Amino acid sequence: MSNAENNRRIAKNTALLYVRMFFIMAVTLYTSRVVLDVLGVEDFGIYNVVGGVVAMLSFLNSSLSTATQRYMNYEMGKGNKDGLRKVFSMSFISFCLLAVVALLLAESIGLWFLHYKLVIPASRLDAAVWVFHFSVLTFLVNLVTVPYQAAIIAHERMSIYAYLSVGEVVAKLAMVFVLEWVSVDKLWLYGLLMFLVTLAVSSSYRVYCARLFEECRVRWLWDKQLLKGLFSFSGWMLAGTITSLVNVQGVNMLMNMFFGPLVNASRAVAMQIYGAVNTFSANFLTATRPQIVKSYAQGDLHYMYRLVFSASKFSFYLLFVLSLPISLNIEWILGVWLTEVPEGAALFTRLVLVDLLILASYSPIAFISQASGKVRDYQLAISLCFLAIPVLTWAAYRLGAPVHVTFVIAIAVDFIGLFVRLWVLRRIVSFPVCSYLRRVWFPVLAVSLSAVALSLIGGLWTIPNPSLAAVVSIVWCVAVSMCSVWLFGLDSGEKSLILQGVRKFINHK
Repeated sequence: MSNAENNRRIAKNTALLYVRMFFIMAVTLYTSRVVLDVLGVEDFGIYNVVGGVVAMLSFLNSSLSTATQRYMNYEMGKGNKDGLRKVFSMSFISFCLLAVVALLLAESIGLWFLHYKLVIPASRLDAAVWVFHFSVLTFLVNLVTVPYQAAIIAHERMSIYAYLSVGEVVAKLAMVFVLEWVSVDKLWLYGLLMFLVTLAVSSSYRVYCARLFEECRVRWLWDKQLLKGLFSFSGWMLAGTITSLVNVQGVNMLMNMFFGPLVNASRAVAMQIYGAVNTFSANFLTATRPQIVKSYAQGDLHYMYRLVFSASKFSFYLLFVLSLPISLNIEWILGVWLTEVPEGAALFTRLVLVDLLILASYSPIAFISQASGKVRDYQLAISLCFLAIPVLTWAAYRLGAPVHVTFVIAIAVDFIGLFVRLWVLRRIVSFPVCSYLRRVWFPVLAVSLSAVALSLIGGLWTIPNPSLAAVVSIVWCVAVSMCSVWLFGLDSGEKSLILQGVRKFINHK
């Protein structure tokens, strides 16, 4: 497959993932409101806290899925069908073993925690125990489904991935309406129906993969060397995930300890916006990663670096076009969105969006480390950066710094983290650091400075109506951001690719 065809596939898969994201967000928001109405506040809280005990283990899925995708894409790039079959079978077997361990831990330590540590009304304890059992089964089904989801993403079949995800949220919405028509214990039934929906979706993944991908027919084999590689890769990826959680929760607790719960509410609002904006970049990176790993396996480093450089820029631009109008109009946005805006939420939001933009500009370079399989040093660097933030935050708070200093620390650490990551990559895979800075960061800085300057000039206009002023400002910011990206952020090849895509879309219509 030519590089032009690969680029078109990335664009198509990105579009599919965006359609999936918008639909799922809309249905999920509506479903959450209906679930709260049907279950009631108490049962809704019980389901979330009991299910949350099991959900704490779900961070395993992302690390294991990344490892499986990497090894499958690598074998695809090498054209090694036997190796591909071996990777899938060993992944499935290892996940089954993990599922057994998780089941034993959940039904012993987890059940003890539920009975003796969680505060649950005695009248609802039996229902809560059933919800716990169903949540455990749901987690186990999701765990053994990871290899099939990884196979679909590795094969870049984003259409079926999007369809099944949409089908899942629609089924959950239908399930909620079923609850309104039955007279049995709704909390118990909700847990059961959630498990059945997960089981149905998992079965769909398995049937689809078994029919279309030859390697997804499990063979019971044992390759100690491959198993060691999978778990070593997953272990180092897991280290980065765990330290990220320590960073997020550690900072949250420090803010609570030094300033009280009101600042936690402000941070929660900021992090919700952070997560929503970050989704736009995450979908694009999901579509890009398989091609980066395949090109590395094929030895086509020129295309891999070009793809990483373009992915870094486009990841930044996607978020910048959203973040700039949000940052300049955040007070109005929060006022429309929330009944009562927590103090400091606007400042926190602006700072986390700056941090997000820095991270977005170099997130794709991590795929090079994953493609090479040499993830230890890169993940150690990431972990040290994550751990530095709560440690420096504690020191700053002890010295009397204001609450928002933790966001400034995160921005500084993540900016320094860029050069730490580049140093590690240069050492392990001879990454062209100078080319990266010239082809990614120079255009990114040019786009940022020009768009911010023009947006601030537009803000000088005086419009009496606050809502009209905000709408005009948002439109102006988006327009100048997109013009800046086109004028300063893209090279001739990227502009040509976009124009070809637009012409093809117009001719098709």
